[in-house]
Amino acid sequence: MVEEICVLGSTGSIGAQTLEVCQSLNIKVNALSAGSNIKLLAEQARRFLPKKAVIADESKYRELKLALADCPVEVMSGREAVCEIAAFHNKNETVLNAIVGIAGLLPTLAAAGAGKRLALANKESLVAGGELVISTAKNNGGSIFPVDSEHSAIFQCLSGNNSRKNINKIILTASGGPFFGKTRGELQNIKPEDALKHPNWSMGRKITIDSATMMNKGFEVIEAVRLFDLKPEQIEIVVHRESVIHSAVEFADGAVIAQLGEPDMKIPIQLALTWPDRFPAGEKKLSLAAYGSLSFCEPDMKTFYAPAICIKAVGRGGLAPCVVNGANEAAVGLFLEGKASFPDIADLAGEALEQLDLSHLEKGGVTIEKILEADALAREFAVSRAARNIRNI
Repeated sequence: MVEEICVLGSTGSIGAQTLEVCQSLNIKVNALSAGSNIKLLAEQARRFLPKKAVIADESKYRELKLALADCPVEVMSGREAVCEIAAFHNKNETVLNAIVGIAGLLPTLAAAGAGKRLALANKESLVAGGELVISTAKNNGGSIFPVDSEHSAIFQCLSGNNSRKNINKIILTASGGPFFGKTRGELQNIKPEDALKHPNWSMGRKITIDSATMMNKGFEVIEAVRLFDLKPEQIEIVVHRESVIHSAVEFADGAVIAQLGEPDMKIPIQLALTWPDRFPAGEKKLSLAAYGSLSFCEPDMKTFYAPAICIKAVGRGGLAPCVVNGANEAAVGLFLEGKASFPDIADLAGEALEQLDLSHLEKGGVTIEKILEADALAREFAVSRAARNIRNI
């Protein structure tokens, strides 16, 4: 079991639950980071007394420094400091990255480059820079343990059966989000407060919107391709409204192994920290009799076509997934600000994939510099196109 941990993005939903798991298992917290939530970060630092606490927003350094003036905690600020704590200390330490968005990529690479055990909840790291992240971890003796419930499920199903020749396909389950069954016309007037009501999971704002558009499921296809070295056509998305089966693997002989459990993120978080050991976790235990029945159906890929965009992007490879991720991240922000409609989110990501010219970046291999430039161009494209759409209404 992990004895020491650095938690990046500690004030978000996954980060806060990780600290609860650390407290229950007596895991030493060496370092914490947050984007801008000074109040909660200070509370966490006082409770866990890490060696370092980092606020990514440099303008809030003095406020955090003052809040922790009487604590034996070194206060740091800035994105470089986040990367520093991700790579700091000894190789026996685990880094859990729960930062939201592309901001998590550089800390992921820092931890992978330092040979850390990386518990990865930042899906954008694998979507935008998957090939680079995987190779960096491999070349430096690091390891990656997925925290997403779906990829944790696949990881568990493959335990002892991870030879790629044995795998027919992965069955990636999806809740369908809050708008399951609606038509594109019905989605036109969706408001942010409606999209933030997920039927099964309690998550941060960005990932909740991604779940509502099903872009999150598309990103999970890309993650699965990277994590498990599979082809996109080996991954099948199935809508499973109850979120009891977190994903499954079909093997060459036709046998299907699935991982089941109540929708509780503490379970995959804890497993990423304790594997191969297991400890009591989760407030509610699964009762199949209580559910009575479980439902499954194909996703409506015409209305919710974000997964198709992601599948096309990972098939193209290179910087294509990065473009979709960047445009989507910008589009989600615009939607939450009332500057884009709900259907615009997938539209903007798809248009960026098809129309953005990245020919000047396509020569040679994928580098972090190219990834960040492609991300910036995709965001600029989405913002510009959304503004033009509003002017044309």
